[in-house]
Amino acid sequence: MTTALLAKEFVQKTLDEMPDDVSVEEIIRELTFKRMIERGLQDSLNNRVISQQQLEQHIAQW
Repeated sequence: MTTALLAKEFVQKTLDEMPDDVSVEEIIRELTFKRMIERGLQDSLNNRVISQQQLEQHIAQW
């Protein structure tokens, strides 16, 4: 999402996909989850990822 309009469309589409009796907490959780997925996919497309082995090495250094 690069513009406010895209952000608004993202939120509206998410709301449209949810049931009418959804809670505010569920809306926030769903928006957060979808945004995290979107960012992860963008990172992958831009080669901003590390392998499982690299991750394990980073964790071991902690």
